Amino acid sequence: MVIFKNSKMKKIIVFFIVIAIFGCSTKSELYKETDSFVQSLQTEYESYGFSPEKYSKTTGDGLYTISPIGRLINVKIQKVVSSEEYENLKKEIEEHYKGDTRVKSVYICQAGTIMIDCRN
Repeated sequence: MVIFKNSKMKKIIVFFIVIAIFGCSTKSELYKETDSFVQSLQTEYESYGFSPEKYSKTTGDGLYTISPIGRLINVKIQKVVSSEEYENLKKEIEEHYKGDTRVKSVYICQAGTIMIDCRN
């Protein structure tokens, strides 16, 4: 076992471990919420209607807001990011729902946010 004599090195390592843990948990919470909305469109709701604020969820860290609108699920990043970051998130969400017949497509809408399309 390596023992770090330098406390600065310990702090750096702990910092990166914390970043790794919370970075993963943010996406898992995002997917937990989107999965819940996708499932509810199969079991509970025909449509969420046009009042997204009534059902919207925000991840614990405040980074993502998930809002169902009709049979679409909108994912918005709650900080200023580049279009490249939205493109990367879109690809990750596409990969998450790959092969899931309940999700017809994942795309970036004109408003710049991501839509998960669950329309029949």
